Amino acid sequence: MAALFYIISVLCLTSVCVANHWSVFKSSLYGLVECKQDKNTNLPVDDVQIYLYDFQNQMNLTFKIGAALDGITSKYNLDVTRRLIFYVPGYKSHIYKPNEDSIRQAFKDVPNVYLIMIDHSAYTNGQGGKVKSYERAVSYAFYIGKALGEFLAGLHEKGYPSKNIHCVGHSLGAQMLGYAGVAYYNKTSEKISRITGLDPAGPCFSNALIDEQIRSGVADYVEVYHCNSGGLGTTSVLADTDFFFNRGRKQPNCEGSIVPGFGEYEAAKCSHKACVRFWAASVGHPGWYLSWACNSYDRFNSGSCSANEVTLAGYWNPGNATGVFYISTDAYGLQ
Repeated sequence: MAALFYIISVLCLTSVCVANHWSVFKSSLYGLVECKQDKNTNLPVDDVQIYLYDFQNQMNLTFKIGAALDGITSKYNLDVTRRLIFYVPGYKSHIYKPNEDSIRQAFKDVPNVYLIMIDHSAYTNGQGGKVKSYERAVSYAFYIGKALGEFLAGLHEKGYPSKNIHCVGHSLGAQMLGYAGVAYYNKTSEKISRITGLDPAGPCFSNALIDEQIRSGVADYVEVYHCNSGGLGTTSVLADTDFFFNRGRKQPNCEGSIVPGFGEYEAAKCSHKACVRFWAASVGHPGWYLSWACNSYDRFNSGSCSANEVTLAGYWNPGNATGVFYISTDAYGLQ
């Protein structure tokens, strides 16, 4: 009995310590991070890289952002009738990481599409520790987003129609697209056709002014997918359509530990990244995902919203429904 009591005591103490460790990390991420988004410092973003993929012709081009517009349009005869998928990844991303590869794989066999991917890792890498490196990344978000919007505006001036541009961003990249949409409109007096935010970053943005977040109005249609809301993803519901995968907080196989607090950060990262995987999986499946308008996950899960409006989420979302919708991935074999 004494031995059992000792084991239970150790487990309880461990739980408290680990939970406190997670609390310290969480308070650092959400409370102690200095969220500086000064729009008057003119931070340079010359080392942002633009990658253009033309899978149909087995061709790709890479340029730094300052040379990308002239480089692409002078060396390549763009077919402006094709859809342009413009993907902006998140914090600590890199062009060859798994999330980026899942997007490449999703579109490699899709006809009449160009894929442009952004590598902004020179400004958003993990150097300096979790807090300081994230602070640095956030300070660059406006400038990177503005530069991306102006690049797209340059393509438009070269003949690329706004209606064929679909921007997709994950995490910090989704928040950058809010700025990009505004910059594009300021240059062209038109809006990007569609902006898709995949679990837009929460820290420094959830409690920020609306103008600092991805939101309805920065494109003709704005959709947001929530996978880790309240963790690494935003809690804000500001898009034309907000989709919640599996409650929108934790995703299948992304649980923490039986010991409270242990592994919570890894579980949050797993759920946060799942949004990219789920959305990319829909590209090759035109019938994915059925989603229901509902005002809570509990009502959705109980079937109380089964008679409500239904629409497709994911890449094939027709964009004609507004409000909050819920999706379960159980029926699609996704974990």
